[in-house]
Amino acid sequence: MKVGIIIFPGSNCDVDTIEAVEQLGAQALPLWYTEKSLKDAERLILPGGFSYGDYLRSGALAAQAPIMEAVEKAIAEDELPVLGICNGFQILCERGLLPGALRPNSSGEFRCTWEYMRITSVPRGLSGLKEGDVLRMPIAHHEGAYAVNPGQLQPLFENHQVFLQYSDEMGSVHALTNPQGSVANIAGICQGPVVGLMPHPERAMQSYFGSADGHRFLRAWLGEGSQ
Repeated sequence: MKVGIIIFPGSNCDVDTIEAVEQLGAQALPLWYTEKSLKDAERLILPGGFSYGDYLRSGALAAQAPIMEAVEKAIAEDELPVLGICNGFQILCERGLLPGALRPNSSGEFRCTWEYMRITSVPRGLSGLKEGDVLRMPIAHHEGAYAVNPGQLQPLFENHQVFLQYSDEMGSVHALTNPQGSVANIAGICQGPVVGLMPHPERAMQSYFGSADGHRFLRAWLGEGSQ
């Protein structure tokens, strides 16, 4: 399986993401943001970082990069599986490929911590994960508070688009487990073949890093094709 990794000016998690994908047996295909074709990528990842220095809003400028036209077309026409991690999640929201937006953390500070999160709904195509599973992965962001219009929140749950919520170690979701003020503790959203999450699975690939749950998550996202 060939997994395209889009690299924007300011991306800083692309190398880690490439190594994580290759560790799982897939072929990483680096794609520069000026490309107008996804080549023969079978899946696509928008990695974390600070695209365009986070000027204007995180992800706002990268959402208008030339390659994003090809991304949008591939999702609409081919239902290409796309994963946005941290800044990649922000980019997908800014492009309108995922609902909602990422706002500055309620603390006003950059947060870099390990967090627990519960699988609330399993996105399409993810194998090996089930509702109620608890993962432990790190976050590292200043604009990671997920926000959505009040009238849109309940439909997101009803349509099983909220797939990841910050929780405690036992999977209980409450105010004390919300590290940056996301509405409803939301850490990840999905829409069709598109998945976005603020935690960094590529930084949790081995237990000696603090957790191997990122390995588990990415293996599930890659599915049988990574074997």
